[in-house]
Amino acid sequence: MTMKVLVVGGGGREHAIACALSRSEEVVLLSVMPKHNPGIASLSSDVLIEKETNIPAVVDFAVSRGADYAVIGPEAPLEAGIVDRLEKRGIPCIGPILKAAMLETDKAFCREMMHRHGIAGCPHYRTFYHADDAIRFIRNYDGDLAIKPIGLTGGKGVRIMGEHLDREGAVAYVRSLEGRVVLEERLIGEEFTLQAFVDGKHIVPMPLVQDHKRAFEGDLGPNTGGMGAYSMPDHSLPFVTDSVRTQAFGIMKEVVKVMGESGTPYRGVLYGQFMNTARGPMVIEFNARFGDPEAMNVLSLLESDLSSIITRMISGSLSEKDVKFARKATVCKYIVPEGYPDAPRTGEPVVLGDNTPDTLLYYANVEEREGTLYTQSSRTLAFVGIGDTLDAAEHSAESAARSVKGRVRYRRDIGTAALLQKRISHMKELR
Repeated sequence: MTMKVLVVGGGGREHAIACALSRSEEVVLLSVMPKHNPGIASLSSDVLIEKETNIPAVVDFAVSRGADYAVIGPEAPLEAGIVDRLEKRGIPCIGPILKAAMLETDKAFCREMMHRHGIAGCPHYRTFYHADDAIRFIRNYDGDLAIKPIGLTGGKGVRIMGEHLDREGAVAYVRSLEGRVVLEERLIGEEFTLQAFVDGKHIVPMPLVQDHKRAFEGDLGPNTGGMGAYSMPDHSLPFVTDSVRTQAFGIMKEVVKVMGESGTPYRGVLYGQFMNTARGPMVIEFNARFGDPEAMNVLSLLESDLSSIITRMISGSLSEKDVKFARKATVCKYIVPEGYPDAPRTGEPVVLGDNTPDTLLYYANVEEREGTLYTQSSRTLAFVGIGDTLDAAEHSAESAARSVKGRVRYRRDIGTAALLQKRISHMKELR
């Protein structure tokens, strides 16, 4: 039976979702994206070029094309209430309703929910809505803080004292945000991402992934949307013990349980960003959708039919036996314009080299004109290498990324043995 699935969003994450869905012969793909994505468009039977936050236009398109389900890629349309509106018109969604999406869209809501229900992994924090109060707290705090804008910032708004800012820099940043911030203790450790499919009650984990936010090699430079990520063949990470992984998953299960009991059941992909610290896994943040690039790592390994997973999520009957991932490693390397993220060079031609069968290409923020690709203001495209070992996966991704010609760059160190050993050694020191 044919299933029409609408994918909302036009980046690398959504291209990965579209690729996973298109592996099923029963799926007819519809898509909404703010700009033409050649990868998604090539898989779609019908495309609407429109901002994902223009909810009336998206809903009209979905209804007129007879969409059976919708998968929401980015966070902005979730904050705009797209799921509520689509489901009101009879189109079930993989993505949480507006109130449940507040786990991501309102950092104060998330922390207060965790604190109120005694959920483990919540760092010490304070919420502020006035600059003078927040600045007073910063000046009197003995130590470093993480400064988090309460609302969405595209993954680029968090500033860490002692890493991005000194104390006076922190004061200036808080003032620029008009004091609407969550101030948290600075967590020291190694980050990891655990994503899960959630049907409202049941939660099924995906392989662990480590993202790399910093713009330059050696984890230097400003934060970005993510320069790449890797995963291991055993679906864990060498610096994450089984106990830590179990604790992190337990935190996510507790969050889903509490959301359901609070009258805002969570359905969709739940993304847990954790810091593995000397005192166990601490929650950096939750996202209410797949990560980008982490979606490309895990969906490239998905052996189960994503459309079948969707139907079980909608019916509330999801179980671990429905979800299977290949036992292989992945390395994702993002190609970005020169100058990214502060002053990206746009409109520059990009020429692709030859890909090996073990490397997948996902298009992100790129324009195609008369067969030539051109950079835009954000990340351009990503290569995901797949292999029996991390080294093999990294070699594939590196070979493909190195073959690209143009005013672009990428992080060569992602997925390398040297960088992984650095993570392992750091964790040993902390323990």
